[in-house]
Amino acid sequence: MTETKLLTESRLTRRIVLPVVSLVLAAVVVGSVLAQEPTQQGPRVKSPLVWLDMDQKEIDDAYDQSVWAPNQQHVSKRRAVWSESVHARLKPERVAYGPTEIEKVDIYKTKEPNAPIRVFLHGGAWLSGSAKNSAYPAEMFVTAGAHYVAVDFVDVGKVDGNLTTMADQVRRAVAWVYKNAASFGGDPNRLLRLRTLFRRSPSRSGYGDGLEKRFRFAARHHKGRSIDERHV
Repeated sequence: MTETKLLTESRLTRRIVLPVVSLVLAAVVVGSVLAQEPTQQGPRVKSPLVWLDMDQKEIDDAYDQSVWAPNQQHVSKRRAVWSESVHARLKPERVAYGPTEIEKVDIYKTKEPNAPIRVFLHGGAWLSGSAKNSAYPAEMFVTAGAHYVAVDFVDVGKVDGNLTTMADQVRRAVAWVYKNAASFGGDPNRLLRLRTLFRRSPSRSGYGDGLEKRFRFAARHHKGRSIDERHV
């Protein structure tokens, strides 16, 4: 009798406890999801216009990738881990293309003779990025029979906003790869660039003079920095 009673009480306890626990867990999950949802805000009041219809925040947002890609930090960290793994396994040759410390390229070599070359110019809003953290595409090209060359160049924040310094380094890096292709088994006549630094260049993509002027002005006024117009 006692055993039957205990068994019945145990079943009743499970019938009561399990639904309660499930409800509590569901409440926690829902609360967590709601907490991650953006808070509804009223319309933003614009600051004084800086250029055309854009105030300072809108210009800054145009240069802040996280505004448009909320998962940017997650993607960047994943890409860095991926690049570290590829860099460790493929062990690129690091060679100088210029006199300063930053002016170097990482060369990931394929085993194919006289192979085509992919030159990668990393992005980073002109303020970040590196050849080492741009290793992630290398394995795909090397396996397919092409050399992969990642370029290091200065951040504009370190040269007083002078974009011409960065542009000069990139130009000299590509020229070095072309002239020295044979030294690492590459074909200089099959040299292609992957451009993330200067993609959608207004002056070369047919977007028109209006967008080019907008691009230059926004660059000069990003986060209130005064970048010399001659450098944009």
